[in-house]
Amino acid sequence: MTRPLSTILTAAAATIGLAAMPPTAAAQDANSEAAALIQNDGQTSLSDQVFADGRTRRGLAVQIMLDRAGFSPGVIDGRGGGNTEAAIRAFQRANGMTVDGKAGSAVVKALRDAHGGRYIRAVQIKERDRSKSFQPVPSGMAEQAEADHLGYEGLDELLAERYHMDIDLLRAMNPDVDWESVNAGDPVLVVRAGPAKLDRTVDRIVISKSENALRAYSGDTLVARYPATVGSSEMPSPSGEMTVRAVAPEATYTFNPDTNDWGGDEALQIAAGPNNPVGGVWIDLSKDTYGIHGTPDPALIGKTASHGCVRLTNWDARELADAVETGAAVEFVG
Repeated sequence: MTRPLSTILTAAAATIGLAAMPPTAAAQDANSEAAALIQNDGQTSLSDQVFADGRTRRGLAVQIMLDRAGFSPGVIDGRGGGNTEAAIRAFQRANGMTVDGKAGSAVVKALRDAHGGRYIRAVQIKERDRSKSFQPVPSGMAEQAEADHLGYEGLDELLAERYHMDIDLLRAMNPDVDWESVNAGDPVLVVRAGPAKLDRTVDRIVISKSENALRAYSGDTLVARYPATVGSSEMPSPSGEMTVRAVAPEATYTFNPDTNDWGGDEALQIAAGPNNPVGGVWIDLSKDTYGIHGTPDPALIGKTASHGCVRLTNWDARELADAVETGAAVEFVG
């Protein structure tokens, strides 16, 4: 049975234990603010299902607030980790706070004051999403090259990416949803992630190899900070300065065996889509073969090597691609 929208929203508020505390009350006392992040009002057993396997209310809330503040934690999974800690450090640095990467009461209060509100919500399934043609993605590049489009494998993957979520978190928040037979109009719980578009044009990008991070600027103003996979020891990203040459929001992927010695001997052209090797988004740099792009495996950002390029989650890559100017300066730093 599908629960009505009002019921699922009430369950959502209880699950994360955040919306019940007004921002004005939270602002009065940082310790009360921290306590509010982990409270459980006992209205629903959903919290026991969601906050398992290392997930916490506090961790989920902090990731959502960081995402809303423009300091992407990568995939929102409620577990934290290196990308979340790095995002907290970046937020602390940008706000003149002690930089320790910990979500203490001062960080929570600053995030809540600026980006508070409800952190999860119910959305209704749209017919245009439900009716998409979902297909398994072939595992090998040769097989992928035979496909017309490398789209999402299921509606759950589409929604997880749209709302910057780990797909297992989405499923845990919606244990009664049959993703194979969901109907248009059915409600689904998702996190209230940050906006899909930046509010400023990006004219400068700084990519830090040591931090595995990309910072986007409008003039001297930091607009967004993203976790990134930046090259590898065998195939390092370039150093120095270059520019954005072009943006391909629906990029195909070309494998050239003459310039790549890791993927076989056959030249391949792979169709666009969120599950192609560059996530379907490509920001071309002025050094040939190098670019900033998405990925079909967002959970691995900052944790595995790339083939010399700069890899972001698909949603971060799209957000940057929509905002960056052709000719924008790009600097690689240590």
